[in-house]
Amino acid sequence: MNSSEHTPADLLRSALAADAGRPLVTYYDDTLGARVELSATTLANWVAKMANALQDDLVVERGQRLALLLPAHWQTAAWLLACAATGVVAEIDGDPEDADAVVAGPDRIEEARACRGERIAVSLHPLGARFPAGPPDGFQDHALLIPGQGDAFTSFDPPGPEDPLLVVEGQEMTGAEVLAAAREDAGDLGLSAGARLLSLRGYDTWEGLSAGLFAPLAAGASVVLAPGAARLEEAALAARRTSEGVTHFAD
Repeated sequence: MNSSEHTPADLLRSALAADAGRPLVTYYDDTLGARVELSATTLANWVAKMANALQDDLVVERGQRLALLLPAHWQTAAWLLACAATGVVAEIDGDPEDADAVVAGPDRIEEARACRGERIAVSLHPLGARFPAGPPDGFQDHALLIPGQGDAFTSFDPPGPEDPLLVVEGQEMTGAEVLAAAREDAGDLGLSAGARLLSLRGYDTWEGLSAGLFAPLAAGASVVLAPGAARLEEAALAARRTSEGVTHFAD
């Protein structure tokens, strides 16, 4: 355990310090047959851009609520860590009507219209491409808003470990609680530094969020995020575990 880690944002800084170039999150879209690999540096770059957008363009402040209407995806992982960096509370499948802003995938747009604050639409293309015909009416396109943001982030109002950070399945968790739960889960999963976890879980439960992001980060491990791989035949799944150097598995 690193004594300088107090919130999930600190976990990403530790990953950068340990080995900035190693794969940290590998995402599979098994519907499109796509694979995206993000090193610690690349993920941190996306997190900084999203955090800058929250702080500067969207003006969502520490303690305010962001309804996150996205599936398990590398962009969702980056949004979760951007919220951790800014102190914005990420509400998984939160009610847009009660949120200060919303980030929604293409299948959640109508639901997201209830938000009276800023609305961001994410195409969920594996490589982060924009909506081909333009964003839905009343929404900013994630692929136009985020890439032009700064590559480094400094919070105007840094969150502390006791600030609320995450709401999942109706349960609110502080940064310290997320960190403690992630460390406990990492132990239960047998993760240690250098381990590589293949997670088939979604991001709609704590168990899915932990296996798919927070527990590997807490252990100094990496994650292969493949929520659609449950549909693969056993031989194909075994081949992926081999090709990705998977050491641990969460279904």
